[in-house]
Amino acid sequence: MKKNVVYSFLGTTKDFLGGEGEDRWNQYRPNVALCQQSNFRVDRLHLLIQKKFLEKAEALIPDIQKISPQTEIVREIYECQDPWDFQKMYSVLFDLTEKQQFDPENENYFVHLSTGTHTAQICLFLLTESRHFPAQLLQTNQLKDANGKLSPTGNIICINLDLSTYDHLAARFQKKTDDALSFLKSGIKTQNAAFNALIAQIEKVAVVSTDPLLITGPTGSGKSKLARKIHELRKERLSLTGKFIEVNCATLRADSAMAALFGHTKGAFTGAVSARSGYLKEADGGILFLDEIGELGLDEQAMLLHAIEEKTFFPIGSDHPVSSSFQLICGTNRDLQLRIEEGLFREDLFARINLWTFELPSLVQRPEDIAPNIEYEIRRFAEKTGKHISFNEAAHARFLGFARSPEALWCGNFRDLNAAMTRMGTLAEGGRITEEIVEEEIARLTRLWRSGCAKNPGSQENFCWKQWTDRFPKLAELDRFDQIQLQDVLRVCTSASSISEAGRTLFAQSRKNKKTANDADRLRKYLKKFDLTWDDAAGK
Repeated sequence: MKKNVVYSFLGTTKDFLGGEGEDRWNQYRPNVALCQQSNFRVDRLHLLIQKKFLEKAEALIPDIQKISPQTEIVREIYECQDPWDFQKMYSVLFDLTEKQQFDPENENYFVHLSTGTHTAQICLFLLTESRHFPAQLLQTNQLKDANGKLSPTGNIICINLDLSTYDHLAARFQKKTDDALSFLKSGIKTQNAAFNALIAQIEKVAVVSTDPLLITGPTGSGKSKLARKIHELRKERLSLTGKFIEVNCATLRADSAMAALFGHTKGAFTGAVSARSGYLKEADGGILFLDEIGELGLDEQAMLLHAIEEKTFFPIGSDHPVSSSFQLICGTNRDLQLRIEEGLFREDLFARINLWTFELPSLVQRPEDIAPNIEYEIRRFAEKTGKHISFNEAAHARFLGFARSPEALWCGNFRDLNAAMTRMGTLAEGGRITEEIVEEEIARLTRLWRSGCAKNPGSQENFCWKQWTDRFPKLAELDRFDQIQLQDVLRVCTSASSISEAGRTLFAQSRKNKKTANDADRLRKYLKKFDLTWDDAAGK
């Protein structure tokens, strides 16, 4: 049988109620009561004693030994001039845990919280919760006996810190998590397992971490909306108070990007008629979302890195640093690793923002989520216009069937879906979307996508799979898994200048573990599985 070992502060007041006379045995004294329990045996008691109260403790110990002769008492003497000072008290107890030789295989450990200052009790709790004390918490309480008199022995309560064992609490925590997940998804009941797992991971990180987040994915996949939702969730949890500042780096002109981000003083340059705080300062205490961060200039990247690490920066024209404590969220549809190889993105900045990276899938990768997103867009349309719309049954089946089919390219992802629903809602007389309206919209989307693909067939948002299946019909017979993987490979190939460049991009991670990386040969072998050559893949 394991021994029970208890750590407890000497109660300099409560442990000495009744003084030295016989009346003391009628008083509730926490450490005496602890050792008087009929259903709990104390084999060893580590009594935590402030040095100046050692003599006082020696007067109590005989009483404990009298009522519990089997209890071994260990005197843990400590120095702390102010037991209400949290830092000093925590340091004393932390050092105590470092000196202990815990043997959990042969001993059960308990921390008694009924004595000591409130500060000391909080410190004990924190060290127990963090497992520096591998223990459970104990508390003794004074109770009335059957005759209504206060009992000197009271009772003992054992507190388990594993919240998963408390069904009611676990259910409440799970509901809070579920609510957060639903919030991040705008209340859309998505079915795609990979996307739901991604959102669950984002929820875990976003509500507790202040480190930069990097959200990648094709244009229109929802990066901006997710960043805004993260801000709203954190604000609801009271973990930040500042604003959400969104900046599209692709719209910052080279000559004014620095001033827009970091601010400037009056007269810093021609046209600076007044001082400007800049986006980084406006985001103080909140979240700065830099969308399309891959388009940011190298000089701005260098200053941004300094601002992230030091929380300070210099506005243009100023010799005085400005501080701003913001959380950074970055968005991009670019391959930043490739931008580094091209000399267009700083590797040290990438390392700093790449701690937490989340890749949002495209709409075509989430066919099971198209239906709930259609319902979401219908609700949004009603909120925006006050006009309630709905499909008739045949129209809904036709549009949903098309939306999930290989013909639906969804080049702009959710932006395309939003635009389609807005157009159909606008044309719906009496709020009813008919088959005729759906057929017109399908024809319109098809024209738009073909036009976009013709302009830039290799771009992330305009990639046209139908053009490939028209040239190579066997590709249309591939499993969906192989089609989606091959589409991404072909996107990279059509935008790369050589097979080696395409190979470096596609095998960027695995090539790090190879002594000699022949990326071009690996890519040729992959393409050959589908009877494609490099010239085919490059669109030559």
